[in-house]
Amino acid sequence: MIDGGRPHMDAVVKSLSARLAPANADKKSATKSLITKPSREEAEAAVRTLIEWCGDDPGREGLLDTPRRVVKAFEELYRGYGEAPEEQLERVFEEVSGYSDIVLVRNIEFYSHCEHHMVPFVGKAHIAYYPDGGVVGLSKLARVVDSYARRLQTQEALTAQVLETIVNGLKPRGAAVMIEAEHMCMSMRGVRKHGASTITTQFSGVFKSDPSEQARFMTLVRDYR
Repeated sequence: MIDGGRPHMDAVVKSLSARLAPANADKKSATKSLITKPSREEAEAAVRTLIEWCGDDPGREGLLDTPRRVVKAFEELYRGYGEAPEEQLERVFEEVSGYSDIVLVRNIEFYSHCEHHMVPFVGKAHIAYYPDGGVVGLSKLARVVDSYARRLQTQEALTAQVLETIVNGLKPRGAAVMIEAEHMCMSMRGVRKHGASTITTQFSGVFKSDPSEQARFMTLVRDYR
């Protein structure tokens, strides 16, 4: 295979290993240590290595700019690591003319990547809450979903993170989150079951303590699509 002028793999591995293992740190503290972000050049070198591992030549014309394009795409696909979802809920509107019933935003489309295989899973999120003193701009709920989705994720963790952020940010009387998604790690590989969907839910407050509120939430999500 053509080397294409990339750094020798041993040097790349050595450089990354040095950052991943803090000196004089025990195993517990090492786990909590922050990892220094590799340079763009190192990221592109890693892509070239993967291309070679797949059996192709990163030096051929069609693949010359692929490492650069992949790294640029990763910046967009995983931009959630540079965002603070909780900031989306900082502004609350209290002038709602006494409204205190359920607020529901359905069919929030999202795109994420499975942390186990780094392949996409796509779907929709449904969010409801009972306000307690104020409401938030509806688009902000979608932004919270997107900020967490644009990371390496599991659907279960994504569901819990969205709910926790809403509970901490809005202090509602109750909140509910349902996420339904199709995972390409099931459709494209492994069991290869196209069309299989996964549903996860998380509840707090009145939604957690009152089954009738859960039923109302499910009905609103399902019956008015």
